[in-house]
Amino acid sequence: MIIGIGVDVCDVRRFAEAVERRPRMVERLFTPLEAAHSMASLAARFAAKEALAKALGAPPGMSWHDAEVQTDSGGRPFFVITGTVQDRARALGVRTVHLSLSHDAGIASAMVVCEG
Repeated sequence: MIIGIGVDVCDVRRFAEAVERRPRMVERLFTPLEAAHSMASLAARFAAKEALAKALGAPPGMSWHDAEVQTDSGGRPFFVITGTVQDRARALGVRTVHLSLSHDAGIASAMVVCEG
């Protein structure tokens, strides 16, 4: 059963400009593993976290670091959720989180499906 769906898009240039104005934003939004990626990949990961929050009903108090985007050996993205995000997912009965990322033509996008 689908519990929630979230979609988000992020303009890579605007995201990069925001990071340039506020360099600590990267520390606030991303784990060290995520922060090592290119700006386009960071924008996609930001979109992924936003999409996940939407799929979970966007409750207040979730920590950005509690949803880490990783990739498997084939390059497929997936979430490692812990803490506040894991608590919300459990409360909703989420068993699986599906994630798709893309970045092309200056736009990064993400789609999340939470399944129970």
